[in-house]
Amino acid sequence: MHILLAEDEPVISAHVKAALEGAGYLVTHCDNGPDTWERGGTENFDASILDLGLPGLDGLTLLKRWRAEGIEMPVLVLTARGSWMERVDGFDSGADDYLPKPFRTEELLARLRALLRRSQHHSAPAPTAAGRVSIDHRMSIIRVDGETVPVTPAEFRALACLAAGKGASIAAAELAFAVQGREDDNARNSVEVMINRLRRKLGPDIIMTRRGFGYYLADGTE
Repeated sequence: MHILLAEDEPVISAHVKAALEGAGYLVTHCDNGPDTWERGGTENFDASILDLGLPGLDGLTLLKRWRAEGIEMPVLVLTARGSWMERVDGFDSGADDYLPKPFRTEELLARLRALLRRSQHHSAPAPTAAGRVSIDHRMSIIRVDGETVPVTPAEFRALACLAAGKGASIAAAELAFAVQGREDDNARNSVEVMINRLRRKLGPDIIMTRRGFGYYLADGTE
């Protein structure tokens, strides 16, 4: 089982990583939000242990975006925030379980085992279909008219974001945040370059532009 551990406190992350590896798990550790976002959105993990206080991109925002794009891996949230309202926010954002700090390692491992047992009883999420495009989130594969099209991890995240919009316009700034975890001018410019590159790969009638609003995926009738 491969676990994505997202925790920025060195002592906690080292302790949890050692405990997970001691229990037989393969662990990938990230200590900031953008890296967690990229790895979780482009690689296959059986579960994630996610701290809400990550630098660069907070855990709640990150989790909401994973869920919006159909990434359904079980997520155990770790946080120093202990109020019931904050726990509700976590569950509403798509968390599967919630463990306040400080915690005992034995409880963390038990909760993780329970999450993994529950997830094994559910089938893999169906690929997202948007017009002629099919997005397989589990395998990180893009298909157009049934044919696989090779894309980079950043391109995959952009297409997943557009598909989640269900035909609504997605502004360049929102795409930049989905792809890079930031929305400054450089990020928006790189998104525009990437859209042009994707149009060459997918065909000119897949990613459409609504002038002044943003981009969307054609529904196949245009």
